[in-house]
Amino acid sequence: MRSPEALPRPWVLHVDLDQFIAAVEVLRHPGLGGQPVVVGGRGDPTERGVVSTASYEAREFGVHSGMPLRLAARRCPDAIFLPVDGPAYEEASVAVMDTLRSLDVIVEVLGWDEAFLGVETGDPEAFAVQVQQAVLAATSLHCSVGIGDNKPRAKIATEFGKPRGTFRLTEDNWYDVMAERPTHALWGIGTKTAKRLSGLGITTVRELAEADAAFLAAELGPTMGPWYRRLGRGVDTSPVDSTPYVPRGRSRETTFQENLTDWANVEAEVRRLSHQVAGDLVALNRPAVRVAVKVRYAPFQTHTRSLTLTTPTTEAEDISAAALSLVEKLDHGRAVRLIGVRTEMSLPADVS
Repeated sequence: MRSPEALPRPWVLHVDLDQFIAAVEVLRHPGLGGQPVVVGGRGDPTERGVVSTASYEAREFGVHSGMPLRLAARRCPDAIFLPVDGPAYEEASVAVMDTLRSLDVIVEVLGWDEAFLGVETGDPEAFAVQVQQAVLAATSLHCSVGIGDNKPRAKIATEFGKPRGTFRLTEDNWYDVMAERPTHALWGIGTKTAKRLSGLGITTVRELAEADAAFLAAELGPTMGPWYRRLGRGVDTSPVDSTPYVPRGRSRETTFQENLTDWANVEAEVRRLSHQVAGDLVALNRPAVRVAVKVRYAPFQTHTRSLTLTTPTTEAEDISAAALSLVEKLDHGRAVRLIGVRTEMSLPADVS
């Protein structure tokens, strides 16, 4: 007679490709194996741009995604810098996701390099290893797999399994593993929210889980306050959903190699980016319902402004006019190193 552990039951697995973009580049250029590789921008660390990903060898020097390329070069002078090649990563991602779907499980794609799997099995660790072997055989890429009784726990578990490993995080060991960790260790809580929680005297996962729901609702809002408390307890009931991802927005942005101080030039760039975004919308046949402008002031402070359009549109002039109205609200006394235009689109008729 089988033990209860061996009886099939539902599990959520989170599959995360290890150093995905860097790993794809190493496959394309085998001589890079074992070396510090940094992918970002046009691959020139003397230019402005940010790190898209870094190999584990580069991460040992403190290089991480989102870091300015110039800083990455200072931290790791011997790093090999490569330009971003989106189509190559998209091709590799498609191969990975097709492999996961071939395992006859529910697959919810989260991005190029990660997905949730809805699995029914009596041995989730064995299934996780099967997933790793299948992905490696099909794509030569390694992945880590988090095992959970829901999506947040599976997602967090992956970090404990990296690289190339597995880890199980469930209700049974949630507090043993997570209780004393900082709140930003939770999926869904970033540094800004963690700082706000700290201001309320909440710094650990256990403190958040045990916080008074009414207090959190009063301080953080009737919806978000209790939701953060549920995050602290690892509670979630959302199913793994195989519905194809539908993009909600389109954006274009430019990083200037020299700061712009003449705002006439900033406005000209906003017009150009608005026309590019409008072209994307026309190609998708998805009108914009909201427009946002992102500005990064020198040296590295980012702000966004947005507005809802009175009428959905794909017209470049309408999008440009909305974006320029947002530019008027920015601080024209500061130098600009990056400007971007983003639109949120209406849903296609078949998924609205």
